[in-house]
Amino acid sequence: AETQRCTPCVSASLRLKNYKKNAHNSSALWNLFNFLNLLNPSSHSSLLVFVFSSGLSDFRTFGLLTLSLHKQTQKMPSIFEEGKVLLIDKPYDWTSFDVVRKLRSQMRIKKVGHAGTLDPLATGLLILCTGKFTKKINEYMAKEKEYTGTFTLGATTPTYDLESHPENQQDYSQITKAQMDEATKQFTGEIMQVPPAHSAIKKDGKRVYELARQGIEVVLEPRKLTIHNFEITSVVGPEVGFRVVCSTGTYIRSLANDYGKALGCGAYLSSLRRTKIGEFSVENAMTMEEAELFISNNQPKKDS
Repeated sequence: AETQRCTPCVSASLRLKNYKKNAHNSSALWNLFNFLNLLNPSSHSSLLVFVFSSGLSDFRTFGLLTLSLHKQTQKMPSIFEEGKVLLIDKPYDWTSFDVVRKLRSQMRIKKVGHAGTLDPLATGLLILCTGKFTKKINEYMAKEKEYTGTFTLGATTPTYDLESHPENQQDYSQITKAQMDEATKQFTGEIMQVPPAHSAIKKDGKRVYELARQGIEVVLEPRKLTIHNFEITSVVGPEVGFRVVCSTGTYIRSLANDYGKALGCGAYLSSLRRTKIGEFSVENAMTMEEAELFISNNQPKKDS
């Protein structure tokens, strides 16, 4: 122990060497053995042998020793505290924070966050950053995103999606695929977009969706954003499939509503899936069940 200065037991071992074997302290030795064995039996096996051969002369030394070892045997940081990026395929009807809360509790750490909210009715890629990697969240949020999904033509909703009931039904039957393709052009490139009234944006210190639910009219300023690609991928009755590649800050719900206005028949977002964030793809994402198993398999093992 005197030569291996890097071992966690050296300071306590040196204290013990000043004491001779004392038989009447056997009870204290047994207590010490049990305490140390619970802390970390593998790291302190050599010291435990020495404890039984040397004894303790007083309980003050016993206290100093156990306190010293307790400070030096705190559990090592998990890989999640050190920092990890997890790609999650967010389930339908889960909020983004539901995912964070569920997995954070299993990791047993405080610092877990996501890099970009997905609405509850959307599925797809959610990037979770843990521990030291939470510093990367803003970097990931700034990356361009890819979405696929469907617009439903011939009606609108107050929330621009299925969080509210369709209304203002209009005829869409005369609209051709060529017209649908043509209408995408005005939403490609750098555009100005007004966020939905039912969104988490704050106005005068309050979330605007809270004001909207109270029937208070909210006027939001348009925001500049970029849609790199907007294509119609399928048409089945009123359901129009799409693929969009866009900058951060884009509301696909607003795009659905604006697209319906451009066609003259109204539209709302009926399904949405985020497929990419920068170089990250949902194809490489874990389901919630897979993520829970991954976390369980990578937690520090408890001493038996």
